[in-house]
Amino acid sequence: MVELTVTPQSSLADRPVQVQARGLSPSQLVTLCSSLTDEQGQRFQARAFFRADEAGKVDPGRHAALGGSYSGVWPMGLFWFLQPDTLFRRLVKRDVAGSPFIVRLEVYDGLHIVTMPQDQPLASCEAERWYMAPGMQRVPIREGRVRGALFLPP
Repeated sequence: MVELTVTPQSSLADRPVQVQARGLSPSQLVTLCSSLTDEQGQRFQARAFFRADEAGKVDPGRHAALGGSYSGVWPMGLFWFLQPDTLFRRLVKRDVAGSPFIVRLEVYDGLHIVTMPQDQPLASCEAERWYMAPGMQRVPIREGRVRGALFLPP
């Protein structure tokens, strides 16, 4: 049985996580995909192709991506290389205090350049990426033409 995990499942957006796929066949070619929908309903996604090791495991922090949205060893590549489905869109989190981005991770058998609705992942999981730690205070700044926010720890 194939298992896909992200550790920790809930974390701050600037903290690294570890993604691992286990239970694959040795040397199996797989596609790891990540996707999220932003607050305006725009979809962002990334994908990378991997060959499982002799234990049937894929770890983007140790194994090099063979292609896709990036290549080489990038432990956070599935998060850093998210691209919009619609051109000229940027990934921006407006409600930093109220909710996290939910990143869906999936692993597919073989190379999937485009994922079709009928394609079923071998395994999937979700990661919460928060932009504000619990107890953090956000103070809006408006001084002349300067606009911003000051984040104060508890």
